[in-house]
Amino acid sequence: MSEISKLTELRKLMLGMERSLGLQDLSPVERDIYCAADDLARQAGRVQTTGLLEHALVANISRPTFFRALKSLVNKGYLSTGQGVGRGRYIVNRRNP
Repeated sequence: MSEISKLTELRKLMLGMERSLGLQDLSPVERDIYCAADDLARQAGRVQTTGLLEHALVANISRPTFFRALKSLVNKGYLSTGQGVGRGRYIVNRRNP
């Protein structure tokens, strides 16, 4: 199997997983930020804007696009700013489709 064939199979698998998790309606930028937030939450127990901006999945997203997508994720309920969490800190809301 060629390298591109392997990549194609992996991308198809990821698409199926995104659909089963209910993430198909998110833009690619929103998905990357949500996945990065989940990764950081598992590692550090919290998510901060500064950590998200440095994450490998988000590093190449422009700041204006990043902040628009972050606000959209909060509005859609994927992330939240809970009481006492503070400015620039988020809680990842796990999705159960």
